[in-house]
Amino acid sequence: MNLDAEGSVVPVLLAGGSGTRLWPVSRKSFPKQFANLIGEETLFQASARRMSGRGYDAPVVLTNSDFRFIVTEQLAEIGVDPAAILIEPVGRNTAPAVLAAALHVAKDNPHALLLVAPSDHVVPDADAFRRAVEAGIPLAKAGRIVTFGIQPTRAETGYGYLQVAGDPDAQTADLERFVEKPDQASAENMLAQGNFLWNAGIFLFCARDMIEAFRRHAPEYLQPVQQALDEAQHDLGFLRLAPEPWQGLRDQSIDYAVMEKTDNLSVVRFTDHWSDLGGWDAIWREEQALAPAPRGAVTDANSTAIDCDNVLLRSDSEDMEIVGIGLKDVMVVATSDAVLVADMKRAQDVRLAVAALKEKKRRQAEIFRRDHRPWGWFETLVLAERFQVKRIVVHPGASLSLQSHVHRSEHWIVVSGTARVTVDDHVTLMTENQSIYIPLGSVHRMENPGKVPMVLIEVQTGIYLGEDDIIRYEDRYARN
Repeated sequence: MNLDAEGSVVPVLLAGGSGTRLWPVSRKSFPKQFANLIGEETLFQASARRMSGRGYDAPVVLTNSDFRFIVTEQLAEIGVDPAAILIEPVGRNTAPAVLAAALHVAKDNPHALLLVAPSDHVVPDADAFRRAVEAGIPLAKAGRIVTFGIQPTRAETGYGYLQVAGDPDAQTADLERFVEKPDQASAENMLAQGNFLWNAGIFLFCARDMIEAFRRHAPEYLQPVQQALDEAQHDLGFLRLAPEPWQGLRDQSIDYAVMEKTDNLSVVRFTDHWSDLGGWDAIWREEQALAPAPRGAVTDANSTAIDCDNVLLRSDSEDMEIVGIGLKDVMVVATSDAVLVADMKRAQDVRLAVAALKEKKRRQAEIFRRDHRPWGWFETLVLAERFQVKRIVVHPGASLSLQSHVHRSEHWIVVSGTARVTVDDHVTLMTENQSIYIPLGSVHRMENPGKVPMVLIEVQTGIYLGEDDIIRYEDRYARN
């Protein structure tokens, strides 16, 4: 059955996660779906592109407030215009997110087909994925909730499984049961049986059928999620779900809330390559598949392997060169402020490092030196008592808020591009190598009126240098 001929499917991209198993490259402030881990595009961009074109409507995106401008920027880069971006007040897992999407779409078309997918998966063959969706459309139109199972290639303990009924080789089948992430022996046994698939967490369904499934199996979600939509506030191009009803929702996955209880589930088998990049061992496998490295020693431009076997050496910073000698089954991943060294077999335990760093109250647990903002980004170069040095990059046509500080003064030096600077009643146009002083308490703003990014060095001095020492008077991005 042809997707183009069968009408449009509404893609729903879940982009609010903060995966910890790819630390230190993925952190709460900028998680893996927005990073360039494999290929030229981010995982989020690749997911949006995969579910676009003929037969697909504009996507609905669910994310949180911190990522809203990253979402719009990355979609704009690939020419995808979203139908809606729903902002979750707090993370409550996938159950309320999926229901919110279904209710939002059903308001205009209760018969619409929704394709819900995480935005951090790797699926190199977009045409194969499209064919799998086509196979699921008749089932979804017949009232089935369709999930997609991946043909397993190994006894993997990091994924949940789907046991299918009937012919284990059929492309579509009824779902017999869900299986949680197994131990090694159970995974090997399921692989040998042949009627188990990896659970991809991708679903296709009619909006009204998903709403009915919640009404039957998780009715406690319906009223608060509907209220969160009814009381939602439009904020620029975003729809902010009302926080009060949303905060009281139970944190639960769609699998637990609905899928494991309903009796109208079907499975579409996907036999082409897929990965959720659930650990650095998965990154190693992807890199090996793209370009097999001698002796399995996967490196990047900032790393060197000498007499190593089955290793991953990766540095995201040109200032951090990694050299491995005589290593085996080891992964070393470095950023500008953290280094991970671990046995490849312990890839799923990287989250323990994040927990340990949180316990030590280290900012590396969740925050990068580079902080992305709607106008561009800044990076802390030096932070010490009473002074801080930042590199600031402002996109063409963008501007920071009109603001003042209570505890610090600032010096700005333009490195490249052009800056229009407001200090109280004075407006100055500054170019490369020019500088200006912002006294404590002055009302000021920085804008980039040019056609190229503007780069600036900021030196802050004062008794307190926190990002919350900002009083905003005007802000085109409607930040409180």
